[in-house]
Amino acid sequence: MTNASDKSVLRWGGLTSVGGGLLFIFVFAWVITFAGSDPAGLAGPITKFPEIKTVRTVENGLYLAVLVLWVPVYLALYRRLVRSRPASALFGSALGVLGLGIFAAGAIPHAATSRLADLYHAPEATAADQATLALVWQGTQGIFDALLLAGLLVVATAMVLLSLAMHADPTFGTGSAWLAMLLGATGLAAGIVVLIDPTSLVAALGIFALIGFHLFVGWKVYRLSTVVSAAQTDGTEAAR
Repeated sequence: MTNASDKSVLRWGGLTSVGGGLLFIFVFAWVITFAGSDPAGLAGPITKFPEIKTVRTVENGLYLAVLVLWVPVYLALYRRLVRSRPASALFGSALGVLGLGIFAAGAIPHAATSRLADLYHAPEATAADQATLALVWQGTQGIFDALLLAGLLVVATAMVLLSLAMHADPTFGTGSAWLAMLLGATGLAAGIVVLIDPTSLVAALGIFALIGFHLFVGWKVYRLSTVVSAAQTDGTEAAR
């Protein structure tokens, strides 16, 4: 593996990770600003959906883009850390990509829920039909929530494993490795709490831990590309 390829992988892996984290923050702001909270009651979400269908479509598309942007940093971390701690680097990176895939499987819920909303608001829909569709909506949303929880648990586990590998790489520094470990442990703990109590709102803490990890580690990985670049320059000058 050459220094030039090291630099490219680290640079783009870091930049896309940071970009994805910032985009995720924008997604939260977008939803809070334009979607707001759903009306109370079992049928509240499906009743309001036509008003915010475009907002949800944009939200889900941006969320999927975040997940795609996060993939390269796991490949970059594997390439960087495999020399210092192969097992943690391999399993951590593999689990990270797998977890993002699980997230992606539930990233476009409006593809299913919009059809239910159309049936619910159809002129010929009876009260009984609407009551049934509201229940189906809740069940469908439960499937997407389960994918979100599974993705959180897998990605958080990946974060912990990768932070262990960072401890063996002096270029990351002990402080950076411990901060990555703290963020991964926070995400994993939040996922376990939701696994025990699916109604818990602590899942939001786990998502913010993921965002923090990809922002921090992404920036660290990007900074490492400048170290590689400097080492390459020094080596060229020494050869002269």
